[in-house]
Amino acid sequence: MSEEQPKTEGAVAVAEAMPAVPPIKAILAEKLGMTRIVRPTGEFVPVTVLRAGPCPVLQVKTKANEGYSALQLGFGAAKEKNLSQGVLGHLKKTGTAPVRWIREVLLSSEDGFQAGQQIRVSQFAAGDVVDVSGDNKGKGFAGVVKRHKFKGGPKTHGQSDRWRAPGSLGGQQPQRVFKGIRGPGHMGHEWSTVQRVEVVSVDEAQDLMLIRGSVPGPNGSCVTVRQTTRPRRARKGPAPVAAPKKSAKPEAKKKK
Repeated sequence: MSEEQPKTEGAVAVAEAMPAVPPIKAILAEKLGMTRIVRPTGEFVPVTVLRAGPCPVLQVKTKANEGYSALQLGFGAAKEKNLSQGVLGHLKKTGTAPVRWIREVLLSSEDGFQAGQQIRVSQFAAGDVVDVSGDNKGKGFAGVVKRHKFKGGPKTHGQSDRWRAPGSLGGQQPQRVFKGIRGPGHMGHEWSTVQRVEVVSVDEAQDLMLIRGSVPGPNGSCVTVRQTTRPRRARKGPAPVAAPKKSAKPEAKKKK
C-alpha cells in the first residue's frame, strides 16, 4: 500500500496541472446494480446505479496519425501484477496509476484534449439523454426456444421428448445445413447498446450516475456512457377521451 499511494498522488497532481477538459459527453462507468427512486410526484422510477469516472486520458488519437479522432480512456483500479509489461509501459507515459479497463471514445475533433487529463461525471447533468454500451450477460449454451423464441414441437402423438427441439432444418438435398439457419448455440456475452435513456441524477461528490431503466451487463462490469446520436421519441401518453356528444332532443308535439 505504501508503494502505490505516492503513484496515485502523483497522477492526481499531474491531472490538476493539466488545462481544463473541453466539454465531452462520454465516460466509462462500472455498473453497481439497480434500485428505484421516488419522485416528488409520487412516481416510482427504476434506475441503474453507475460509478462513473474519474477516467484519465491515456492517449489522444488524431486523424493525422491514426486516421480517426478518439480518446483512449482508462477506468478502475488494478494491481500492477495483473497487467502486462506493455500496458504498464503505456500507462507510465502519462504517469497514470494501473487501470482495470481501457476503451476508446470516438470524437468529432481532438482539439483541446491532452494525455493525462481527467474526465469526470460532472460533464453530465440530470435530464441528459445518453446511449449505454457494454457486454450483456452471458447465458452459456442455449437451445432454440430460449435463444430464438421457437415455439417447440407438439406434445402429442408420441413426441414426449421433442417439446423444445428445433425440428426440421431443411430439405433432403443438399445434405448440409445452410449458413444462417437459427439453431442452438452460445447465447449472450455480446456487445449491445441501449439507446436514448435518461440520466435521472448525478452525484459529483461520489462519482455516481443514475440511469433510468436497465443497462447491458452484470453488476461489476464496465459500460460506456455517451451522448446519444439519435433524437429521443416523445412518450405516448393515454389518448384523450372525447366527451360524448349530446343528442338533440326531439321537439314535443303540440297538444291540440
